[in-house]
Amino acid sequence: MFECVINISEGRDVAALDELAAAASNSLRDVHSDARHHRSVFTLIDEPDPLVAHVHALIDAAYGRLDLRGHAGVHPRFGVVDVVPFVALEPACADEARALRDDLARWLASAHQVPVFLYGTLEDGTVRTLPEVRRRAFTSLVPDVGPPAPSPARGAVAVGARAPLVAWNLWLSGTTLDEARAIARALRRPALRVLAFDLGGPVQVSCNIVDTDSLQPSQVYDEVAAMLASGGAIDRAELVGLVPGAVLEREDPARWAQLGLSPEATIEARLAR
Repeated sequence: MFECVINISEGRDVAALDELAAAASNSLRDVHSDARHHRSVFTLIDEPDPLVAHVHALIDAAYGRLDLRGHAGVHPRFGVVDVVPFVALEPACADEARALRDDLARWLASAHQVPVFLYGTLEDGTVRTLPEVRRRAFTSLVPDVGPPAPSPARGAVAVGARAPLVAWNLWLSGTTLDEARAIARALRRPALRVLAFDLGGPVQVSCNIVDTDSLQPSQVYDEVAAMLASGGAIDRAELVGLVPGAVLEREDPARWAQLGLSPEATIEARLAR
């Protein structure tokens, strides 16, 4: 079984999001949408053949329905279909996840004429991260496949192969954007990628825990709480997508609600439905 987490630059048009969800068919396990970010995360999990078919169908639907021109949201993006990572749920299948990534990249370039940047372990053994793609795309980094410049309507896409991660947000009150950015800078490390966003009132510290063996959500929560200035507070935690069951098992059940986690939001629970 493989997971594919498709990040789409649309978080407001309910009819469009319903159309995309229908295209993903029964590989779809979760949808998380945010109007301020103007972004949705579709989590698909299945065996390779149906997964690829449903990924293609969702992407076809997104390009048929959405247009990047005029898009505005707080989250960085460079494409209608912005990021598409494949995740091997068993470590022994990492090579197959990379093959799925590479096949999808070629299909995107051929079927939709969009520039595609790869991330994860590359053919020469080097590792390219998603932040590196965002930082270098169309300047010091050319697309791996597809046209050399982005499409005005569709943009470009980053297609990756990675280990499971936890995408997780903390909503803060009594905190300025500058303070949230300082917290984000202090939190960043190889296991943790962090951005800070102004959501038009509250601010958000948005985290990707990329090494779930060495870092837990509760540790990040407690670090943020310790860094808040007087009057600052964590209003809530928010999981984006699904979480491996092992992450939940390592947390104190008494803190699950505080951390925005639940047994129902695990990969294992959604597969058992």
